[in-house]
Amino acid sequence: MVRTEFYRKREDGVTLVRSYSDAGLKIQQYGTGIMYDDVIDPENMGRTYTETDEPIEQEGTAEDVLNILLGGES
Repeated sequence: MVRTEFYRKREDGVTLVRSYSDAGLKIQQYGTGIMYDDVIDPENMGRTYTETDEPIEQEGTAEDVLNILLGGES
């Protein structure tokens, strides 16, 4: 399912929202067909997204990330 949540408010007062798949899949923008892992838009842009069946490619394993965070080898 595509989730949309508050991301942050810019200095000019514009609220930004983040859209993403809660299942770890790419999302696709209606109308353009552009695919995203996740996307951040101004709140009132009116852009809509649908979940695809394409998984988001992960960079490294959890062990790789832990090693990086702890200063070990990656």
